[in-house]
This record gives sequence, structure tokens and C-alpha cells, in this order.
Amino acid sequence: MRKKLAEIDKQAFTQRKDRGEFIRVALVGYTNVGKSTIMNLLSKRHVFAENKLFATLDTTTSKVVFENTPFLLSDTVGFIRKLPHHLVESFKSTLDEVREADILLHVVDISHPNYEEQIAVVNKTLHELDASEKPTLTIFNKMDLYEKKTFDEWLEEGTKKEILEDLYERWNNETHGNAVFVAAIEKRNMDCLRQTILKKVREMYRIRYPYRTEFLY
Repeated sequence: MRKKLAEIDKQAFTQRKDRGEFIRVALVGYTNVGKSTIMNLLSKRHVFAENKLFATLDTTTSKVVFENTPFLLSDTVGFIRKLPHHLVESFKSTLDEVREADILLHVVDISHPNYEEQIAVVNKTLHELDASEKPTLTIFNKMDLYEKKTFDEWLEEGTKKEILEDLYERWNNETHGNAVFVAAIEKRNMDCLRQTILKKVREMYRIRYPYRTEFLY
């Protein structure tokens, strides 16, 4: 098994090395937060997505083009509080994908009662991978479920609006303006997400490859 894992890791390294100068974007987050669903919507490619732990066990990478600007988008294994030591080696390739990414998309299940704790676990894992300083966009997913759990039928529309505005303000402050709120299953606010990602990818091209002006407009 170790020999096979070593071969897989070598293949993954070769694939990453052969990706040229494309900006690399990686979806990260706690397990079962909707990363694969978002991957499907952004890349228009079917990736296995199911409401269960570790539905994604390997890394899937697709070339994505937004408004003539190409980049590589990778879906990675979901993090958990304590990854068993015997599984760490199995996930090495997907963790390397996170380390080598230019931009991270941190997906959060806003409807989960312990979502803040999950954010902390992911941030701790990213720190351990020396990836915590990478440009990161936090995607608060499952807003439809959050609203269903938070709002009862007797709540006034004005009160609902205030609760949502407080939520948006809090996390926009926490992330320094790098937050988007979506409901991937309903495809809600996905256009805003695409435009935000596009802006970040173009900024990265300007920094890294200023001569590649064909990707910037």
C-alpha cells in the first residue's frame, strides 16, 4: 500500500509540474460543506458530491475559464478535527495541492451549528500546511438551510433582513471583505462568486505574470 501511495504521489507531482503558468485555485474546507457541489457549478464538470463525510477522497482538477481568463480549480479532501495518523499519507497529494495553490476558496457550511469551530479547525490545518497566508476567499455555503433553521414563519421580514445584514457585516469584517454568501444547491449568488474569483485570479496574474496581458481583461 505504501508503495502504491508513493506511485500515486509521484504521478500527482508530475501532473502539478506540467500545469504550466496557470493560476491555481483550490477549494478547501471542513468535510461535507459542499465543496464538490461548488466545484461542479464553477467548472461545469461532474464531480461526485454526496451529503456524507469524505465524499471526496482524492483531488480533482479542472481548467476553468471565466471571461477569457483561465485558471486551474481543484477540489480537495475535507478536513476534520483530528485526521487519523494512518490516513495522513493517503491524503498527501491533496494536501500538496493546497500547499501549491495560489488562491484558496475556504467553503463553510453556515447552517452547521458548529460552523465557527469548523472554521477554526480548517484555519489550524492550513497553518500546519504553511498555507495560512495565501490569498483566501471564504464562501459561506448553504444559506438556504441557515435561513430555514434561523427564521420561523412568524418572523417579520425587517427582522430577517437585520439578522442577515449583521451576519454579512460580521464576516466581511472578520475576513477583511473576502466573503461571499451562497446557496450552491439553489445556485444562489453564484454569479457574484464567479466575479469575485475572477477578480482575484486576475490580480494574481498581474502580480505573477505581468507580461501575460491576454488573461487580464
